[in-house]
Amino acid sequence: MPAIGVFALQGDVREHVATLSALGADAFTVRRPSELERCDGLVLPGGESTTMAKLARTFDLLDPLRQRVKDGMPTFGTCAGMILLADRIRDGIEGQETIGGLDVTVRRNAFGRQVDSFEADLPFTGLDDPVHAVFIRAPWVEEVGPGVEVLASAEGHPVAVRQGHLLATSFHPEVDGDGRVHRLFLELVGR
Repeated sequence: MPAIGVFALQGDVREHVATLSALGADAFTVRRPSELERCDGLVLPGGESTTMAKLARTFDLLDPLRQRVKDGMPTFGTCAGMILLADRIRDGIEGQETIGGLDVTVRRNAFGRQVDSFEADLPFTGLDDPVHAVFIRAPWVEEVGPGVEVLASAEGHPVAVRQGHLLATSFHPEVDGDGRVHRLFLELVGR
């Protein structure tokens, strides 16, 4: 049973823990470097990316997170988590930090404000049936590096990508009870 941490200083934590637990993972929250050390894989949930990065810095988690990602720990970012994994950000605040590792440029709040949130059924590489995607103040990917595979797109922009041990979605797969995208992540962890 893989030990999967969910970054829990801010954001959409409970739903990820519940989804991962239902799939048989040992899912737990991560707020300290000692908890990060237990992880076979990590989920960076949706939330507010600037706040999450600031809290990670405050709780001495940002540099250990960067090192674990650099060292190859499987990591799955959703919405704000995608922004945190991105090497480059557009429309970020000045000095905004990321964990990095994912060779993409992400535009924050690309689909609009909270009132512009929407849902869509998207074809998703590796899955037989479309994924019901919930977009809430979601980013999109504007540029992908040569090693990045686009798994799903919406309105002409990549919204799910994979690069080696990293998986990221602009949307919130934890809110619909589907579990298939999380299962893909667990397969990454198992490799």
